[in-house]
This record gives sequence, structure tokens and C-alpha cells, in this order.
Amino acid sequence: QVQLVDSGGGLVQAGGSLRLSCAASGSIFSLGVMGWYRQAPGKQRELVALITSGSSANYADSVKGRFTISRDNAKNAVYLQMNSLKPEDTAIYYCNAAIRPYSHSTYVGNYWGQGTQVTVSS
Repeated sequence: QVQLVDSGGGLVQAGGSLRLSCAASGSIFSLGVMGWYRQAPGKQRELVALITSGSSANYADSVKGRFTISRDNAKNAVYLQMNSLKPEDTAIYYCNAAIRPYSHSTYVGNYWGQGTQVTVSS
């Protein structure tokens, strides 16, 4: 069984910073692309940032220059450093990972964290 647990959300004033963390546990043979998504009230879930196993990163235009995604493969973890936060960044943030659980199977599953609330006040 694979589990992703994300944390680090909270309430912050506009211009402030937060760091989200996500750790994968359970049966993990290999980790592929990891990422962060967010969903604001009444809106669809959207991509925030992705990072490959080789640490190549991509960002949504709305967060470029303010957010930084990183990963620690030894800890099966992914992070999102969020600076210069804006009220429009308010959302539930979800981590996501492509994980191959078993060496004897080529199956790769798509796993989600439970979400962590980020609220930015103006």
C-alpha cells in the first residue's frame, strides 16, 4: 500500500511564505514525476508545479518566479517553497506522484495526498 502525506499549509498574510512537504511511504520500488496541484473553491484542480526524478521542474505561469519545487529521492519526498504569496493562491494543495510499487511488476500508479489548506489574507 502506497500513501502520500502532505503538510505545511496554514494562514499567511499576502507577501508571506509557506513551505509544503509531502512524503511517500509504503511499497515503493521507484518514484517518477512528482508534483503539486491546487483547487480553489468553485474551481477545478490545477497544476502548480512538476518535478522529474532528475529534478527538472516546470511551473504554472501564475507561480513562476514565486514558487520552487524540489525533491529528496532518498526520503521519497517533494517540497513546495511558496514565496510572495497572493490571496489568489488560496486553495487546497495536493501532492501527486507516479509510483511503481513493485520491482516484479511494471505497473505505475498515480497517487494523491490528502490535501493541505493554504489561505492567504489580504
